[in-house]
Amino acid sequence: MLITLAVAGSSCKKTYLDELATNPNTPAITTPDLALAGALKSTAANFNGTGFTMYAAWMGYLSWSTGYQPNVQLLSYQFTSSTYDVWTNWYLNISNYTAMANSTTNPYYQAIAKIMISYDYESLVDNYNNVPYTQALQGSTNLTPTYDTGSSIYDNLLTQLDAAIALIQGAPTGTITPTTSDIMYGGNMTNWARFANTLRLRIIMRQYGPTGAINPNVSSKAGMFATELAKLFPSGTPATPLGFISTTAQEGKVNPGYANLDANGGEQQPLDLAYGYNQSGAAIGNNPTYQANTYAVNFYQSNSDPRLTQIYATSTGGAVIATPLGQTTPPAGTPSKLSAFLLNPTKAAFLFTAAESLFLQAEAAKDGLITGTALTLYDAGITASFTDLGLTAAQATTYYSQAAIASPTEQNIITQKWAALNPFAANEAFNEMRRTGIPNVPVSILPGNTQTTQPTRIFYPIVEYNVNAANVAAQGTISETSSKIFWAQ
Repeated sequence: MLITLAVAGSSCKKTYLDELATNPNTPAITTPDLALAGALKSTAANFNGTGFTMYAAWMGYLSWSTGYQPNVQLLSYQFTSSTYDVWTNWYLNISNYTAMANSTTNPYYQAIAKIMISYDYESLVDNYNNVPYTQALQGSTNLTPTYDTGSSIYDNLLTQLDAAIALIQGAPTGTITPTTSDIMYGGNMTNWARFANTLRLRIIMRQYGPTGAINPNVSSKAGMFATELAKLFPSGTPATPLGFISTTAQEGKVNPGYANLDANGGEQQPLDLAYGYNQSGAAIGNNPTYQANTYAVNFYQSNSDPRLTQIYATSTGGAVIATPLGQTTPPAGTPSKLSAFLLNPTKAAFLFTAAESLFLQAEAAKDGLITGTALTLYDAGITASFTDLGLTAAQATTYYSQAAIASPTEQNIITQKWAALNPFAANEAFNEMRRTGIPNVPVSILPGNTQTTQPTRIFYPIVEYNVNAANVAAQGTISETSSKIFWAQ
């Protein structure tokens, strides 16, 4: 595994996209600042790039283009251990943060490393369930790490986040903060603490069922959850509550200086690189092979939702033209792609939006797990989604005042979270669907598809079977339709 991130150049006139062009497998020098910038940039690319495209299709956001031969693995759910690999990039990213933590004793950098390693490991568990954790990243000391259970990893992530928050709050006066190298929060450690606290809430809520009851598979954690919930806002310890990400100014989003340039493999923001255009306007990445999905388009249209044309580009006659997943016959008119608003090459890349945080809080408040008014938090979540998409608070108020949307029921909260995560957080939509069953997205209509339900997980990657065969084999036979992440069982 990559142990350190190489960077080149020291001129402050360069962007981090320029500085990070050096081959990371031949490191020359690492400083905490440069390692932090590089690691955050990689996290943004992992989260917003092409790694979760299959979830965008399965969650009703995107469809395989009718102008191409069907992608049978995607449309018939016949994937293998060679099809999808979220594993490699997340472990590489964890090694980046580990290298940063090992290069300094500064408590702020140490805290950020703990927070982001926890963020990455949560994603690994949510994709694969059991993964190497306590024996991971030991290099030549242990080339065949054993697997920890997803449940035990989740438990330890809460401990790591507690430690990170303690480092931030206990940092001595005069501790140097990361500034320009912190391409997410610019050294605002209060926002980092909020990010950690919100991640802690997500880890806890992921293990709750759709009715606020602890998932039976993790019911033994009731005491631990009570302890962790007591630490969340608005607890009185510390005297000034941490709070959560609650405004768009506090949300986690990365921007190292994205630009509409093709140098260094493309300096556009990762969503644009994944689904958009190069600096000459030619389609790149997944742009030619994906188009708007009828399920999401119908949802926005049926609810008079102005987010429709902020997410999807209009096509023939000013309409948004979409197809169901698996349709092979081209529709009348030109199928819509993602909008220019989303694919702006200089926009920041999201890691944790205010909308997602507020919907988490709304669900927790509704179930009596934290204090707060579910309706207020729910409305604020919709407003934050509208704001991030360039719409106004007044438009959000008109939208959530509709009778079918107005009440913060479990169905509405999770559905609105799904609507707000399109398309940049498709993995989180997939996680919530597996946890709650909401929304009930139809499966592919490709002729010959026999799968009647959404997949429950992807397979361990082929590289793991090649280099760590005994330990991955110990996880048993994995089924894409019946093997579940521990919190979904």
